[in-house]
Amino acid sequence: MDYTKFRDVTYTNEHARYDGGLRSYMIAVYNYMALALALTGVVAFGASLSPSLMYAIFGTPLGLVVALAPLGMIIYMNSRMQTMSVSGAQTSFWVFSALMGLSLSSIFMVYTGASIAKVFFISASAFGALSLYGYSTSRDLSAWGSFLIMGLVGLIVASLANIFFKSPAVEFAVSLMGVLIFAGLTAWDTQKIKDRYFQVGGSSEIATKIAVFGALELYMDFINLFLSLLRLFGQRNGE
Repeated sequence: MDYTKFRDVTYTNEHARYDGGLRSYMIAVYNYMALALALTGVVAFGASLSPSLMYAIFGTPLGLVVALAPLGMIIYMNSRMQTMSVSGAQTSFWVFSALMGLSLSSIFMVYTGASIAKVFFISASAFGALSLYGYSTSRDLSAWGSFLIMGLVGLIVASLANIFFKSPAVEFAVSLMGVLIFAGLTAWDTQKIKDRYFQVGGSSEIATKIAVFGALELYMDFINLFLSLLRLFGQRNGE
């Protein structure tokens, strides 16, 4: 009896199962990310419409709390990644997204609404192309990791230093470097997120949880890419 055809059919069915599962998993990642961005945008825009709320946040020490709260949520989520339930991860992600909205509401005080919308769509287009590349390329992007992480550390150090120096040249360089770094991170993180699906073997509960954490990574890449482009091309109020 010729088992070759049977083996080929078995392989094809297994491949199709993983391929279909991978598509569902990646769609879940992008859906979580899109919903989080929508929540962030609604909270940011809604907060910006209330002068009293904006003063309460950014005219008092509460502003520092609001600015650091998203970072605290990221640290909390990463520290509980292994033990956190799926519902816990989802709830934490939505809370984080809302806190980011409050933190980002200040951009409406600095930039015009039209330029924010324009840069957002530019960022979305660039992010989509970069993420598609990371998903579809057969090239192993893991070699980018150490370079991008080192660049990110340098970016953070330069940004903190410029708080004191307030140099327009340094701000421009930091923004430009931010675009390049977060563009690379978008492609790299997308490939990592894709690879994680095969590492967990398609388990539905685990896949759902890592989809949430994958969405968090891509969300941060998008937000930082958007902010870097906004600093470069955004039109400030009153200009």
